[in-house]
Amino acid sequence: MTIVLASRNQKKIKELQALLSAYIEGIRILSLDDVGITEEIEENGSSFEENALIKARAAAASGYIGMADDSGLCVDALDGAPGIYSARYAGEHGDDEANNDLLLERLSACKERTARFVCAMACVFPDGREPLVVRGAAEGEILCARSGKGGFGYDPLFYYPPLGKTFGELSSTEKNAVSHRADAIRKMAARLSAVTERT
Repeated sequence: MTIVLASRNQKKIKELQALLSAYIEGIRILSLDDVGITEEIEENGSSFEENALIKARAAAASGYIGMADDSGLCVDALDGAPGIYSARYAGEHGDDEANNDLLLERLSACKERTARFVCAMACVFPDGREPLVVRGAAEGEILCARSGKGGFGYDPLFYYPPLGKTFGELSSTEKNAVSHRADAIRKMAARLSAVTERT
């Protein structure tokens, strides 16, 4: 099975290859660059699922199965913000420091700090079959200060109670076992395996 992941991030490609290979034998993951898709994909959906589907459809235009994920942090006290705007919460896309600072500022007066990382994953088939969409999550809470140098994004602020650490303090192996993306990948692998068994 060959899948085009709607990404140019080689680390993400390798991570997905490793995670999905544990469930589906002989799977091969290609990037957008590998199949000659060079244009930027506009993520203008109103939910993680819609954005994942937009990207997966663009990848499936290659003629292979297209897969994509969209993820972010949802904080209960902020009515689910930053949500789909997680990467650009403070304005500039991917400014982790500014995003974390703004989150701490918005939560400064809040005692209730429960939150979850969410990952929606979509798989679109070039033959027009019904797409597969799953959602993974990791429940935790937002600390009052950063802890840990690992990971990226909001990881140093996201405390994960089952392991007693922030995502920023986990090793990549630990994080890959419990993260929202790992949860979504497990669910997607089960759905994909069922599809391939039927075909």
